[in-house]
Amino acid sequence: MTPSSLVLPLALATTAVFADLAQDFPKIRESLKALPTVSQVEEIRPTPITGLYEIMVGPNLLYFSEDGKYFLAGDLVEAKTQKNLTVPRRNEARLKAINALGEDQMFIFTSEKATKHTITVFTDIDCGYCRKLHRDVKSYNENGIKVRYLMFPRAGKESSSYEKAVSAWCAKDRNAALTRSKNGEDVENKECPNPIVRHMALGDQIGVTGTPTIITDTGELLPGYLPPGPLARLLDQGGSGDLSGQR
Repeated sequence: MTPSSLVLPLALATTAVFADLAQDFPKIRESLKALPTVSQVEEIRPTPITGLYEIMVGPNLLYFSEDGKYFLAGDLVEAKTQKNLTVPRRNEARLKAINALGEDQMFIFTSEKATKHTITVFTDIDCGYCRKLHRDVKSYNENGIKVRYLMFPRAGKESSSYEKAVSAWCAKDRNAALTRSKNGEDVENKECPNPIVRHMALGDQIGVTGTPTIITDTGELLPGYLPPGPLARLLDQGGSGDLSGQR
């Protein structure tokens, strides 16, 4: 894997947009500006390794030398304890990027039951396991889980799945239209300003490669479908570690 391919999942735009960072680490910041796929630098902070700094780039992490000459993408693990120092920070970055989108830009399914957990699901209307998950959405809600959907039509923007997602968003009752569409029923074709492309771009940035992909309320990425009961137990236990490499 080449250094350029390590940075590729970070892409959201070709124009770099940098947060209001402290005036520290000028050499690192200059090197980051030279990376065309870096879209948003959220934070720069030191690691336990002298001279190595963690860079939060949107929902991803990079590590840079203080002189800005070298970077790496991967997990930082404490040798003695085997504690992975990257996973919790990656989860934090992932969840921060999703929450920045705002719930007004998502399909939300919840109930009058007290909400104990919130999951964000990247979904494709025509994906079989996505439909299975949605058939269980009331059961997730009954287990205290709020479900937030982001659309990720795997066939791309020119697909019928994309058109269905837009039509559901533009419907008078978005949730009802999404449910009908996931049940294979016809929904009136509509167009309006919508966040579907932003959903897809965020999924690409996070590294979503299949649907459904569940992001827990701790930022953990869970590939595939999980039944309501087992998922509720996993969430109650605080998750099971970063499973993104097991897709």
